[in-house]
Amino acid sequence: MTDVNSRRLALTFGSLLTTGALLTGCGALPGGGEEKGSVTVWLMRGSASEDFLKRFTEDFEARHDGITLDIRIQDWTGIGAKVTKALDEESGGEPGTPDVIEVGNTQVPQYVEEDGLLDLSLESARDLGMHDWLPGLAEPGVDSSRQYGIPWYAANRVVIYNKDLFRQAGIDRPPTTRAQWLDVTRTLNSGGTEGIYLAGQDWYTLSGFIWDEGGNLAKESSGVWSGTLATPAALRGMAFYRQLQALGGGPKDADEEHPPQAEQFARGDIAQIISVPGATQRILQKNPELKGELGYFPIPGKTSRRPGTVFTGGSDLVVPANTGDRNGAIEVVKALAGEKWNTDLARTMNYVPNKTTLAGAVAGKPGVATMAAGAAYGKATPGSPLWPNVEAGDNPIKEYMSKVLAGGDPATEAKNASREITDRLDERN
Repeated sequence: MTDVNSRRLALTFGSLLTTGALLTGCGALPGGGEEKGSVTVWLMRGSASEDFLKRFTEDFEARHDGITLDIRIQDWTGIGAKVTKALDEESGGEPGTPDVIEVGNTQVPQYVEEDGLLDLSLESARDLGMHDWLPGLAEPGVDSSRQYGIPWYAANRVVIYNKDLFRQAGIDRPPTTRAQWLDVTRTLNSGGTEGIYLAGQDWYTLSGFIWDEGGNLAKESSGVWSGTLATPAALRGMAFYRQLQALGGGPKDADEEHPPQAEQFARGDIAQIISVPGATQRILQKNPELKGELGYFPIPGKTSRRPGTVFTGGSDLVVPANTGDRNGAIEVVKALAGEKWNTDLARTMNYVPNKTTLAGAVAGKPGVATMAAGAAYGKATPGSPLWPNVEAGDNPIKEYMSKVLAGGDPATEAKNASREITDRLDERN
C-alpha cells in the first residue's frame, strides 16, 4: 500500500512545492492557568507550504478560543502502517495520536475496512456542501452510503502541448472531442514531429478512456470484486488508446516514467504529452527555450459537451474514531475543507479545489484551470481496500496494455488480466 501511494503522489504532484514544516501550538486560556485543548493534525509532506500552515493555524486558533493546533508533518513512505497503528482503538488519546489525518483519496477504503474512521455524513450534508465535491475525491470516501473521507485537494492529467508545433501544422485551436484529437494528432505526426508521446503502460490515462465508454477496471457485486477489462465498454477504451498511442514513438512496454516523458517532450519535436501541469517545470529545466510555447487543454471527451473522464489524485481528510476531541477535530476539517482555506490552499499550491463550484479560484492559472475542467469529471480507482494489490509489482493492467499494443488479441488478453485482478482482490488470498 505504501509504495503504491508514494508512487502515485510522486506522479501526480511531483513538481509542486514541498515543505518540511512542522508546526506545533501550545498556550493557555486567556486569564487562566489551564492548558488549552490540543488537536493533533497529521498532514503529508508537500501538501501545504509552511506559510499556509502558519496563516491557517493563527486564524483557526483566533476563531476557536480554547483549541490549539499541533500540526505534524508525515512522510508518504511508510504512512499506511503508521495510520493503521494510529487508528487502533487502544492508542486513542495518547500524546501525538492524530485527531485529523490527511490520506490519499484512494487510501480511504482501506481505513474504512479497518473500522477506524468516524462517520462524517451529517457534517458533509449540513456544513460542507458535499453535493459540489469533486467526484474523484468524494467517491472513495464513501462506504455503505456513509461519508468517511472529506475531499481536500486534487490534481489530474491534462494534455500539455507545444504551441509552436501546432502553429507550424496550421492548427489554431486545441481539439475538444476524441475524433478531433485523433485528426489533429495525425496531422502533427509528420515531418519529423511526433504527434503525441504516449507510453504503452500509462494505465491511468487508459482508465479515463474506459470510464468514458461506460466501463471500469473492476466492479463489486455482493461484496465480491471482479476485474472487468474484458467488457465491451472497457475494450472500446483500449481500442481508442491503441489508436492514439500509434501516433507517436512512445514505448509499448514501459510506463510514462521510463524514460521520463517530460524529458522526452523537452527535446522539442513532440507535440503533446498527457501529464499533470507541474511537468512543465521539468520540461523547462531541460529546455528553457520552450518557455512561452507550452499550452494545456483538457483530455477531450467523446463529444464537445464535456472533457474526458480522468483519474483524480489527491487527498481526503479523515477523523479517527478514537479521537480524543471529536468536536475539535471536526472543526479543523470544516475549516481546512471550507471555501476560505480550500481556495487559499489551491492558489498557494497550484491544486484543484475540492468543489466544482470553486474552480474560478484558479482561473488565472492556465495549467490548474485546465486540471479543474477535467476534475469535474474525474474518478478514482475501484474502491476495494485490496486495490493496492493490483498496482503493486507487476501490475496486470500494464502487462495487458503492452501485449495488446504488441499485437495480442485484446479480448483474450483482457480476460487474462481480469482474472488476475479478480485474484488480487480476493480477500481469501
